[in-house]
Amino acid sequence: MAHALSADGWQAERHRAFLLGLSPSLAVLLIITLVPAAALVIASFTPLSLTDPAATFRFDDPLVNYRQLLHDDRFLHSIAVQLKLSASSVLLQLGVGLGLALLLNGKSRLLDGARTAFLIPMVLPPIVVALIWKIMYTPDVSPIHRVLEAAGWPLRSLIANPDTALWAISLADTWQWFPFTMLMVLASLQMIPDEPIEAATLEGANRWQLFRHIVFPYIRPVLVVCGLFRLIDSFKAFPLIYVLTNGGPGSVTEVTNYYGFIQAFNFSYWGYASAIATVMLAGVFALSWAVGKLGWSDHDKR
Repeated sequence: MAHALSADGWQAERHRAFLLGLSPSLAVLLIITLVPAAALVIASFTPLSLTDPAATFRFDDPLVNYRQLLHDDRFLHSIAVQLKLSASSVLLQLGVGLGLALLLNGKSRLLDGARTAFLIPMVLPPIVVALIWKIMYTPDVSPIHRVLEAAGWPLRSLIANPDTALWAISLADTWQWFPFTMLMVLASLQMIPDEPIEAATLEGANRWQLFRHIVFPYIRPVLVVCGLFRLIDSFKAFPLIYVLTNGGPGSVTEVTNYYGFIQAFNFSYWGYASAIATVMLAGVFALSWAVGKLGWSDHDKR
């Protein structure tokens, strides 16, 4: 009995020590995330504007900003643009990352060097990536445009064409972040045991059958995680849009966070911009939860 009490006391002390060690991190997390998020939500219930600072704590009509959003065609259009950009960039990053991971899955110095080279875009600052692609998309200075023009195939600027501007941003975003998927999938591929693959090979399975029935089920949870991370980050493609297109031509690349930026910093409608950011944040959480739930539940059934 004494031994049991001693064990219980030890567990209680261990639990208290764990909470004590975790409390500084929780305090920092509270200060840098929850407090600003709460301030954002509170501001969304006010008509806050830099031209009317007294409206900061006025809550006489707290849902006015959200009612305006329902009738704001430009806001609704920005959501559609954001969904197109997120879907195209995430699917491209998963596809390119998976394909390169399968090609580079091996042990040799050449493959090691190739894997290291492919990681370079991911470690570059977003503004540097945006400037690189600004040069690539500008016909007067782009080496790609010069080569195509010399070959007799002149090409219009992709970021100045309303039909291609959004896909040009998606391509630039894919170039920067496909290494993330590639790295995660590579780590997963190297953890697959050899026995199932050897047994299937002896049974006469070809490469496609090996991938479909053995490799893909192993790496599928990793692809779900990569998709979730990249889906969340796709809503933060602000530097690319700001540098490459500034939301244009027209509003074809004006995503939701960029529209909120315009409302806050161009027109000083901080309350309205806070409502836009709050809706976007809620949408990201809901979409991420749905994708993760569907992906993991289907994996559990398998």
